[in-house]
Amino acid sequence: YVVAWYVGNTYYNIYNKKALNLIHAHWTIAFSQLVVGVFLVNIPSWILGIRKAPKLTGKDWLDLLPIGLFAAGAHGGSVLAMGGGSVTFAQIVKACEPVFAALIALAVPPIETKPALAYLMLLVIVGGVGLACVKEGKGVEINMFAFGWASFANLMAALKGKLGKDITHQLKADKSKNMDTANVYAIMNILSAVWTIFPVLYEEAGTIKKEWEHATSKSPTAANEIIFNTLASGLAYYLYNEFAFAFTAKVGPVTSSVLNTLKRVIIIVVTSVVLGEVMEKNAMYGSAVAICGTLAYSLVEMQKKPDASKAKAH
Repeated sequence: YVVAWYVGNTYYNIYNKKALNLIHAHWTIAFSQLVVGVFLVNIPSWILGIRKAPKLTGKDWLDLLPIGLFAAGAHGGSVLAMGGGSVTFAQIVKACEPVFAALIALAVPPIETKPALAYLMLLVIVGGVGLACVKEGKGVEINMFAFGWASFANLMAALKGKLGKDITHQLKADKSKNMDTANVYAIMNILSAVWTIFPVLYEEAGTIKKEWEHATSKSPTAANEIIFNTLASGLAYYLYNEFAFAFTAKVGPVTSSVLNTLKRVIIIVVTSVVLGEVMEKNAMYGSAVAICGTLAYSLVEMQKKPDASKAKAH
């Protein structure tokens, strides 16, 4: 599970960036990646009986609809961030996701507070991202397009985690609905694809033909390269997420946090080498600080849960 998760995630970032470099149609790429999962994994696995198809009511779909919107925003924001900047920078900013999660926990009922030390770790994360934005001899330089969309992705992911937790747990608890971990992710993928249609139509429907003609005119193999990298990134995206969902559902939160942190380090290192993305000294130090802060935040946050259970026992 872990190897498939890491390999799939790394390949997704590489193929995704290559596709984005070939054609300026970020929302269309994001939508196409989701559609790949629907038609190459979801539907065939249900039709062939590889896994049981979900049995959801109309109310279930309506309850899941806003969660799908947040999932679509998280995916789309990440794709746009990597389209507008480097993969390494997008990954560094995405290390700030716990900051958004903590703020959402304080703003959206039921209110959840974290240990004081956890909030201190959030400052470490922010400081690391800030350091990564300081260019030697130039001061602070931020790619606002990439930073903005990566932050948007963090916000959407935080909302999805906060508001979707209870709904998905309820559906998984009802065995008659066949909503195991794999099918929960499959339904989220389908809803994400549906929601992503709207920004595609609004932002790119009028320009996609021109963009395609421009992109494919650069070389005889450009069309095949765009199609291959989009398909490969879509398949890698779906599979790595499914393996990640399956693995994290089986292990404890500490193991999940450690491996999730290690995953981000591997992605930054491998993609910077494969894609030739040069990291300055401050970017390396800043990413290390931010990622370590994320791990520390996760570990500190978990200290509260055992204490709460002990309190109930007494």
